[in-house]
Amino acid sequence: MREVLQPVLAGVVTALVGFASSFAVVVAGLRAVGADAAQAASGLLAVCVAAGAAALWLGLRYRMPITIAWSTPGAALLVSTGAVPGGFAAAVGAFLISAALIVVAGLFAPLARWIAAIPTPVASAMLAGVLLDLCLSPVRAVVETPLLALPVIAVWALLTRFARAWAVPAALVVAAIGVGVTRFDEGLDATLRPMVDFTAPTFSVSAVVSIGLPLFLVTMAAQNVPGMAVMASYGYRPPLRPALVATGLGSALAAPFGGHSVNLAAISAALAAGPDAHPDPARRWIASVTAGGGLAVLGLGAGLATALVVLAPPVLIEAVAGLALLAALGSALTAALTSADAFPGGREAAVVTFVVTGSGVTLGGIGAAFWGLIAGAALLLLFRRPAPPAEDDADGNAQRLETAPEIADPAGAPAATTPAAAAERAGTGETRRSDAD
Repeated sequence: MREVLQPVLAGVVTALVGFASSFAVVVAGLRAVGADAAQAASGLLAVCVAAGAAALWLGLRYRMPITIAWSTPGAALLVSTGAVPGGFAAAVGAFLISAALIVVAGLFAPLARWIAAIPTPVASAMLAGVLLDLCLSPVRAVVETPLLALPVIAVWALLTRFARAWAVPAALVVAAIGVGVTRFDEGLDATLRPMVDFTAPTFSVSAVVSIGLPLFLVTMAAQNVPGMAVMASYGYRPPLRPALVATGLGSALAAPFGGHSVNLAAISAALAAGPDAHPDPARRWIASVTAGGGLAVLGLGAGLATALVVLAPPVLIEAVAGLALLAALGSALTAALTSADAFPGGREAAVVTFVVTGSGVTLGGIGAAFWGLIAGAALLLLFRRPAPPAEDDADGNAQRLETAPEIADPAGAPAATTPAAAAERAGTGETRRSDAD
């Protein structure tokens, strides 16, 4: 009995922590790009079901703890981007474009390698810039609603010290209690019935460039590649290409119902793939399958969760979302700066990318994440050193001048140490075997 009970409990915990720690980010992101309350609730349900279905299929098919989640950095991107011309329908069209690109990355292996080859200082700095505004929200909340925000932050800080996995869910509970006490007279306009709201997509260049392309890049660079690296750290070699196709198709099916993107889990993957899920690595897939089913069930309460978010002061919900993303912001900044020395002008490129993305500016109807990526890449090109000429030795053999020992791979660091390289190594062997099945 214990052989099954332990991974099942680990899967339940993974689903609860994954849902409670970041559903506010998803709702805030969908609302920011124009969704009303019903559309946001439908989108939250859609990503829960899509992620659950993909986790069930991949876990049962490959007998590995392949945990699937919604794209939390992608939802943060939506918050920083805001409304686009064409409203929520145009955002849904951009979601579909992003999903299609993920499928193509799974079917066309070079595309996935090209994404992994985006220089780490630029990719990580763009993610940090996307997260910055939400991570500033706890500070704004203390000023605007101190009676609600201070208890939330205090509980988060205490549990971060003593029970990190439950810090954000507990902070969310405290926020809900505070909202219930202070806004009891307004009532909670919610229903436990699953809410499905179809939105016919429209397509516009500005929405695709502001949302679709950055959402694809953030999901790949901040979720799928690290997710593969986390799995590899626990000794698994998951099939990258089938995983990308499954999550891309799931994202495409969820998009017309408001879902933005699903992907390989990065942080919560450790809960299902680690030894706490089960001493035997061969049985940990039960945890990821349980987590997928649990997330789909939790999605049935998306209407209630969204109603709570709508009722609460926006800055308070953004504060909870910001607390959930602080660790991701720290990791992104660390990765951007520590990898920068592998590139001429790498630190300047990382800082410029971070500043432009974090500014939140919109130019030509295109959001800041795209311009941050362009600015950082342009600066790297400006600092790029020409390849040294070849010299002939005494025997007439051409030799290249070794001016830069331990040249970095395209992902931005020595090939043996980059997360992208680790993910590539993790997926290569199993992917080839999977393609032959």
